[in-house]
Amino acid sequence: MTKSYRQGQILKLIRNKGISTQEELAQELKSQGIAATQVTLSRDIRDLRLVKTREGYKEMAPEETGPQFSLLAAEFLRDVLRAQNQVILKTSPGHANSVAVALDNEEWPEVVGTIAGDDTILVITPDNPTAESVQEKLLALLENG
Repeated sequence: MTKSYRQGQILKLIRNKGISTQEELAQELKSQGIAATQVTLSRDIRDLRLVKTREGYKEMAPEETGPQFSLLAAEFLRDVLRAQNQVILKTSPGHANSVAVALDNEEWPEVVGTIAGDDTILVITPDNPTAESVQEKLLALLENG
């Protein structure tokens, strides 16, 4: 189990449950088969920029991550297609990666993940109806951009 995996699970836990203490966090991780010491959890909390609030640990506002998805999409997105639970985005050559990163940073709940090539992005959604709504959302963004 890698540090990245452990930190990903920590983020998933604090987003979905009200984790208020490192002890609670350690217990939740342990129930998933992930052992972590208090020192490790402290370091992970710092690395992930988590802050303790009344409702539990929360993520701090992200630092500036680059151009917004809507700006990049308006500039480089050429087509939006759908294949079952996947949405395929065609971009100008050489721009798929930056558009995919910007889309990932949007953290749309309906997007499971993206894979980018040179001029194509594969957007994976949980099911066909969700892919259709993502396609409509992206086409609306293009029409308004």
